[in-house]
Amino acid sequence: MIRLILGTALAAAAPFAQADSEVAGGQTIIRKGTRPSVTGPADRFTGHVRVDPLFAADEEIPASAAYVTFEPGARSAWHVHPAGQRLVVVAGAGLTQQWGKPVQEIHPGDVVVCPAGVKHWHGAAPDSPMTHLAMGGVSEGKTVQWMEAVTDDQYHAR
Repeated sequence: MIRLILGTALAAAAPFAQADSEVAGGQTIIRKGTRPSVTGPADRFTGHVRVDPLFAADEEIPASAAYVTFEPGARSAWHVHPAGQRLVVVAGAGLTQQWGKPVQEIHPGDVVVCPAGVKHWHGAAPDSPMTHLAMGGVSEGKTVQWMEAVTDDQYHAR
């Protein structure tokens, strides 16, 4: 009985024994801070935006993810995702809009489902920063098609 309990405990602990490195054919841990943050480029964002990449798309999972932090008033340009996007708001208050629809407020815990090909934008509220986890699929090697900037009138049209 003791062997059975000890064997079960060792089997349960084994996955944690080499958690700092890649095991051939096994899991890989990408450590926080090993992928540098980048500033959102001015041709795709209005205001200050920081992108913290988490993982890139690969053959096994054709999707990428990043934390994106918008300072108050900062926002993306209009864009579409050929394979869709999911946003999970993790901090602050934000805004999002689908082309032809009203601006919507978003808050921590909200999930924004952006279907493939739907023109939209997202960013922080005027008086609050906002961070979301952005996850997007890849279609024919592309994750996003950027379009025109969101005007101040569009941004403030609540």
